[in-house]
Amino acid sequence: MSQRIDLNRVVYDKDKYQKTIDTSFSELLPPLSPQEEVLTITIEQFFQAYNTLFFDIPKTGVNSHNTLIQESTEYVGNEQVNDEINAYIQEINSLREQLLESQQQIIDLQTQFNVNITNE
Repeated sequence: MSQRIDLNRVVYDKDKYQKTIDTSFSELLPPLSPQEEVLTITIEQFFQAYNTLFFDIPKTGVNSHNTLIQESTEYVGNEQVNDEINAYIQEINSLREQLLESQQQIIDLQTQFNVNITNE
């Protein structure tokens, strides 16, 4: 016993197809619940909330300032941190040179003082 099924097909030309048929995938997404709609915030709202909660956020641990720093550093990269470190290294090297010059001046003055005392 076979049963016959009639299939109907509607054909659109190229211009009418794009105007008639919604080809986006928005229909496949479930509608947002009221709670999900509230949780969708803008970047500006995020930073306003962050500034409000700043001192309530723990320094270390899960959901902490440290976690934010680590995740942001992974995303952005260490370039800015490396630039700061390089600036500090240059400053340290400059201060070491100044210290070495000062120590050499002290030695020169002590030597000159000892020579003057010996010659008297």
